[in-house]
Amino acid sequence: MPGKVATFHPGPLRGNVGVPGDKSISHRALIVAARCAVPIRISHLNPGRDVRATRQAVIALGSRIAGDGDDVVVHPGPWRTPDRALDCMNSGSTARMLLGACSGANVAAAFDGDASLRRRPMEPVAAQLRAFGAKIRTSEGRLPLELSGTPAIETRRFILLAPSAQVKSALLFAGLFAGVPVRIGGDRGSRDHTERLLRYLGAEIEWNARTVELSVTALASRAVEVAGDISAAAFFITAAAITPGSAIVIGDVGVNPTRTGLLDALRAMGASIDLCNERMQSGEPVADVAVEYRPLSAARIGRELALRAIDEIPLLAVAAAFAPGTTTIDGVADLRTKESDRIAAIERLLDAVGIRAAYERHGLAITGGRPAQRGTLVTTHDDHRIAMAAAVLGCAAGPLAIDSDASLDVSFPGFVAALERLRAG
Repeated sequence: MPGKVATFHPGPLRGNVGVPGDKSISHRALIVAARCAVPIRISHLNPGRDVRATRQAVIALGSRIAGDGDDVVVHPGPWRTPDRALDCMNSGSTARMLLGACSGANVAAAFDGDASLRRRPMEPVAAQLRAFGAKIRTSEGRLPLELSGTPAIETRRFILLAPSAQVKSALLFAGLFAGVPVRIGGDRGSRDHTERLLRYLGAEIEWNARTVELSVTALASRAVEVAGDISAAAFFITAAAITPGSAIVIGDVGVNPTRTGLLDALRAMGASIDLCNERMQSGEPVADVAVEYRPLSAARIGRELALRAIDEIPLLAVAAAFAPGTTTIDGVADLRTKESDRIAAIERLLDAVGIRAAYERHGLAITGGRPAQRGTLVTTHDDHRIAMAAAVLGCAAGPLAIDSDASLDVSFPGFVAALERLRAG
């Protein structure tokens, strides 16, 4: 369905809100459940299009999934060559992690996606899986690609050339589905949802910020409850942090330390953010997040902290727009190859309210102050995080319009309605 122009208006946010299940965990839960010996129930599954791509691909490969909402039961079955190319839609997680699982399962499969996903690099994961023994042919390093199987397992020890949770997970899934141990070095603290999920389900796996070692074990039959998506919660957190008069609580949010970079960065800028009712849920730390408005100040966000907030950099840039002085965010070059060129998107978004963002030496410098609504229509290039970041900016510097709301269902259907309920609260 084509999108339409949407306008976001200013006003404080107050009250309680929930968020969908974590997108990253949802992808992984569907894939790992397909490898279990018995059916696995997954609750609070993310309802967005990206996870739907993984769900449909797992079914096409031979597993059965009962249920059509956010509570499903995955019935594993032998994987086979699908009748047609796996449509990964706009989901790089689907393409890269399923490529690893299919390589381990020794199935042949073609992978494709939409125009945006076809522009994103697949060679980093394909090259590692070729070393594992998979026969993969890409289209100049991108989709569409063809996996013709894995006739013999070769390398089982890998070095990541760059920290990537998706590549790391693809290699873990290759070992899991092939039934062989793997060791991965060269990590630099990328998100560890795959490791936590495998351990929760009984796998023998050890990891730290640098190395992961998976030993082959049978996985246990345990229900998986997906934590609330901190990347979805991040929009409300940032909106409350920049909008005077705001005070909100977001319930049941996953607070995995590899994903809380935005919280740490906003706190460094002076934001009031507290974690309440901390607990463990299916191997993941979970908490209720309380946020109150407080004036922000500029800060320097280093490379390692930026890595832990890589999906939330557009939001961090929005927050920096309200912090007097110059905020610098290092190590953001990878944003050039996300769903859109997010560096350029951030520059456009902040320019819409008269704030300058400059990209140089793989970092962003944002001169904050007093954003002012200038009547500019923001172009999102169908990137859901840019569209929602514009909504957040509109809370404190609106009204602000985006060219299309079509991307909002990628990870958070119902986002606009939830935002409006908080504003009404």
